Amino acid sequence: MEKERSIDKLARLLIIAAVIVVAFLLCRYFSGIIAYILIAFVVSLVGQPIMRLLRHLKLGGRQLPDALLAVVTLVAIFVLLLLVVTQVVPVVSGILHEASLLNAAQGFDSHNLICQLNGWIIGVAPWVGQDFDAAQLLLQKLSTITSVGAAGQILGSVASAVAGLAVGAFSVVFIAFFFIKDEHLFGRVVGALVPDRIEEQVGRTILDIERLLSRYFVGLIIEILGVVLLDLLGLWLVARIGFSYALGIAFIAGLLNVIPYVGPLLGEVIGVVLCVILKYGTGMGLDVNMWLFALIVLAVMLATQLVDNFLYQPVIYSTSIKASPLEIFIVLLIAGHIGGAIGMLVAIPSYTVVRVVASRFFYHFKPVRRLIPEREEETGAD
Repeated sequence: MEKERSIDKLARLLIIAAVIVVAFLLCRYFSGIIAYILIAFVVSLVGQPIMRLLRHLKLGGRQLPDALLAVVTLVAIFVLLLLVVTQVVPVVSGILHEASLLNAAQGFDSHNLICQLNGWIIGVAPWVGQDFDAAQLLLQKLSTITSVGAAGQILGSVASAVAGLAVGAFSVVFIAFFFIKDEHLFGRVVGALVPDRIEEQVGRTILDIERLLSRYFVGLIIEILGVVLLDLLGLWLVARIGFSYALGIAFIAGLLNVIPYVGPLLGEVIGVVLCVILKYGTGMGLDVNMWLFALIVLAVMLATQLVDNFLYQPVIYSTSIKASPLEIFIVLLIAGHIGGAIGMLVAIPSYTVVRVVASRFFYHFKPVRRLIPEREEETGAD
């Protein structure tokens, strides 16, 4: 009997391992579809607070249908995204245009530059010949690239990419509509994939994850808007950059601020460079020398970053994942080492999921109890 029980246990472990391998292979094969579902889930987390607010609206004493409210919520989210695009793209193109005008005003001599380039290449690689012409070589390569066959391949690739993007966008919007319309739908879908004995516990876990992640993403949007507002006021009122340009640069800095540690530094560097280009391209900005102007812009953006570090972020983290700053720092270091900037971007939401799952299913382990001592407070009432 003991031998049979050992065989049964081994068979059960083999079955579990086979199921895990099959599930992993299926997830890898359908990774695109799973990505659509996860993106739609994130969109629904952002939309749920808007949906709850809209449910308080009544027309003729009757509550509006959830389907209509879900559509309004999606429209509000994508209007916000459209606002970001319409603010960032024009300012970048405008600044590049000003930079090109600045080069033209300074008498940029492209022919002389090409001659210098030819001389340098001949000096480094004399076997190319004294009659080497970089411009002619470039034109030959371009003519090869733009031949009929190559042009057809490029058009085919562009058409395929556009079609894929359209399908992906439609899929995300379609799935997000149902997730927003029924906030318990994602939990029921996950619950249908687990054994009956843990389905109720999984349902409560999904609700906790949705609640915490919804707070996190909404707080993240508020943080972005807060950074944009402070940078806008500083660049407009202190550095004397034009309002539209200041708004665009502030949006760029606010969006990059989402990437922990690296993003704010990158936003400050880009902001200073764009402001300096604007000053010498259009003459706008404080009437000081270049270095002092750059320091003023940097000081404005550093002040915004200090407000973000000591005010915005502590509030967001304390009300969402309830983790200590040391935990967050270590998690971000690990995520950055594994996945770079993208890894750091998804580190906090992923860690939130891990914390909730650990507190629900592995709280009997001592390390989990020490790491998450506030289990009842964190997961809330069931």
